[in-house]
Amino acid sequence: MSKTRPYIPRNSYFKQVEPYIGSNLIKVLVGQRRVGKSYILFQLMDEIEKRDPSVQVLYINKEDYAFDSIKTYSDLIEYVQEQKQENKDIALFIDEIQDIEEFERALRHFQNKEEYDLYCTGSNAQLLSGELATYLAGRHIQIRVFSLSYTEFLDFHLLADSNDSLLKYIKYGGMPHLINLKNEERVYYEYLNNVFNTIVLKDIVMRFNVRNLSFLNDLIYFLADNTGSIVSAKRISDYLKSQKINLSPKLVLEYLSHLESVFFIDRVKRADVVGRKIFEIGDKFFFEDLGLRHSLVAYQQKDIHKIIENLIYHHLKYRQYKVYVGKLDDKEIDFIAEKDGSRTYIQAAYLIKDEATHQREFGNLLKIADNFRKLVVSMDEVAEGHHLGIEHWSLRKFLTAF
Repeated sequence: MSKTRPYIPRNSYFKQVEPYIGSNLIKVLVGQRRVGKSYILFQLMDEIEKRDPSVQVLYINKEDYAFDSIKTYSDLIEYVQEQKQENKDIALFIDEIQDIEEFERALRHFQNKEEYDLYCTGSNAQLLSGELATYLAGRHIQIRVFSLSYTEFLDFHLLADSNDSLLKYIKYGGMPHLINLKNEERVYYEYLNNVFNTIVLKDIVMRFNVRNLSFLNDLIYFLADNTGSIVSAKRISDYLKSQKINLSPKLVLEYLSHLESVFFIDRVKRADVVGRKIFEIGDKFFFEDLGLRHSLVAYQQKDIHKIIENLIYHHLKYRQYKVYVGKLDDKEIDFIAEKDGSRTYIQAAYLIKDEATHQREFGNLLKIADNFRKLVVSMDEVAEGHHLGIEHWSLRKFLTAF
């Protein structure tokens, strides 16, 4: 561990990048602000310095005022050329690169020089779309960085796996900086609310020139209250009209897109279990971090089912699954998780407390005729075993072992 850059390693992401260290591909880490992208860069910097001390490591952080003069791609090229030491290969790290105008031109320039090993981070999902995709097609890899998984949360906070630890994770989420704060609920939520304001004001309002901040906030609160529910732009628009807020479904879609683009929420499409048709109407929305949700809408036990779904979704994405909501005739399968040509069906439940609940949660999965893996995940302490081939997992086991 570096004495000048203290951090807790996040090896799941390091392993994804490590095969490309020293290659000509641009390594791009994307994710919501404050989820720890910079510290993954620090981990990579230390690895490069350890492997080859002759390589010059250059780090540019666009959130640091010291680099405020780098506003355009030409400023970036000029700065790097000024800093570059003669006859040295250079590992170039650029944090929050979307704040540099036409940065893709600079990346292409550096990539054409054999001596550059390039890494960058961004807080915008559109980072690799449009012109950049055209400029850098086939020349980059993208890795999504999430707030801490449950196992990472335990490591960061020096906790053992327990019901109390899980409750803390549920209430406060996985923003890495929480470990540096006083262990008090008020302090945690004050920090999380500040993160939320930064995302909304800097990444959404300023970047997308949003004029109706009041509606944006109303939309976020609606999504928080309907986490894991199937919603459509029309349903949101109709709800807002009932609250005397008259906004079209088109504008609702636009604002939802903004929230997705900064990784504040994820949209999950519905897919037919049998025909694999993707439905265009009616999606589910989950929060990148439950702590941010609970800084806006206080954690309540009555929301536990939607919170469990959010936790399962976040874990599946962290584990690099492609995720859909399943539809089987008139039944809903909470998640279809796909990876490496295989598929897992998952139903989320709070407690399997009676036969009716058992029939509902296991029954939906029993109707699926294929032989892919099927799980019911609940908060039951003794969740284990099988029922007609369907596995029953406790939530804690799922978050630590799946």
